[in-house]
Amino acid sequence: MNTHQSAAPFLIVAAPLLTSFVLPLLASWRQWTVFPVTIAALVGSCAAAVATARAVLAEGPVHYYLGGWMPPWGIEFRIDSLGALMVLLLSGITLLVAVYSRRSILQELPGREAPFYCVYLLLVGGLHGIVATADLFNMYVFLEITSLTSYTLVALAGGAALVSAFRYVILGTVGAAFYLLAVGYLYSMTGTLNMADMAGLLPSLYDSNAVRVGFAFLVIGLGIKMALFPLHAWLPGAYAEAPSAVSALIAATTTKVAAFALIRMLFFVFEPRFSIEVIPAAELLAWAGASAMILGSVMAIAQSDLKRMLAYSSVAQIGYIALGVGLANADGLTGGLLHIVNHAVMKCCLFLAVGAIVYRTGARDIASLGQLAVHMPWTTGAFTVAAFAMVGIPPGAGFFSKLYLILGAIEAGRWLFVAAILLSSILAVAYFVKVIRQMYFSAAAADGASPAGAGEPRRHEAPAAMVVPMVILAACTVLLGLFNGQIVSRFIAPGIPAGLTP
Repeated sequence: MNTHQSAAPFLIVAAPLLTSFVLPLLASWRQWTVFPVTIAALVGSCAAAVATARAVLAEGPVHYYLGGWMPPWGIEFRIDSLGALMVLLLSGITLLVAVYSRRSILQELPGREAPFYCVYLLLVGGLHGIVATADLFNMYVFLEITSLTSYTLVALAGGAALVSAFRYVILGTVGAAFYLLAVGYLYSMTGTLNMADMAGLLPSLYDSNAVRVGFAFLVIGLGIKMALFPLHAWLPGAYAEAPSAVSALIAATTTKVAAFALIRMLFFVFEPRFSIEVIPAAELLAWAGASAMILGSVMAIAQSDLKRMLAYSSVAQIGYIALGVGLANADGLTGGLLHIVNHAVMKCCLFLAVGAIVYRTGARDIASLGQLAVHMPWTTGAFTVAAFAMVGIPPGAGFFSKLYLILGAIEAGRWLFVAAILLSSILAVAYFVKVIRQMYFSAAAADGASPAGAGEPRRHEAPAAMVVPMVILAACTVLLGLFNGQIVSRFIAPGIPAGLTP
């Protein structure tokens, strides 16, 4: 497939990254400019992502050489059809969460809006950089930008969030160390950091112990970053204790880009046969994914705190992605990639809905949500639509990614994995029905003063700036299901590596 050069991949990363350094100066001059400038940077990044995706669909992969230096000596940004899908997803979600965040942050982090949005933009730049870079060491740099900013955003909530952030720092640093060691091993054997160049050199080195150790370190390091069971210990606390907008942001993005990076390493830097035949990484990922689907769902059922329930749900949903990767066939990988997109949208919508509930009621305990649908119909409606999609009720998005995973498992003759997918979906019904029943059918909790403002009733719909992003994401969970064929045929299928069985 032909490639062509464009500055758009660089602009996707540079717009939020460079703006983050300007925000402190703007805040010291005119505090009110911080939010509109943040939105402008995210809109610019989103526009560049759309332009890049259109170019990729029309002409093939797009690349950009920093400083005009050609790879493998120079640093390359490269976006193919899979990368185009990811930058569209990331730019859209980060823009919607930023719009939502203003009212939420004013309540939860008063007086710290400028530091929040500065770190927020750094995180967005790091996320885009992970997807766009074609250089292993620069992926490490962007992984660390993403990780450090995630730690900071979680810790901003204070209190119990500091403990969760510290756990996140420790495990995230371990993951980064494994990844960096892997890059060192692979560079020592190939003499290059460019992914395409390394991919051409590695097949003759598959018997090398250094290459095998490097590969193992890659899988472990990225497995920690994507919170793959049993390497997920940092996730429940980080998601549950972070500020509401931060929970939605990191749940929708950070683990997804780590999963995307793992797919690139397993199937594009290394040949698919390496993780299937030489080192059984695919088998290990499949079993870890199946275990996560069941155990994460069981833990979600046991929770009484709504945010913590969604956090353990994420452990289970990441298991679906890992299972798709581990099946190592076209349908399985298609299901895993599609679930990256679907879960990002569904879980972002769910966390935004919970954030709106906390904004108006201060309540996170599931038992305190009685008759919430009467007072916050848009919020509970968005939550319900996203929850049904997560369970796998058509035409919700989750149904179609699970369908591809089931087809991949059947193709591989792994009926136990089919059973795990079905059982996990049934368990998801259990924990979501518990919440929805409380919202719609249980007796109302005692009224009281709203933390959102004096004189307001305890329960009242959230501000429009918070409701509109939720509703858009809820609609997207249905649209992603209705148009899943277009997404697969135009973005995912062209990116499935030739080494996988059709």
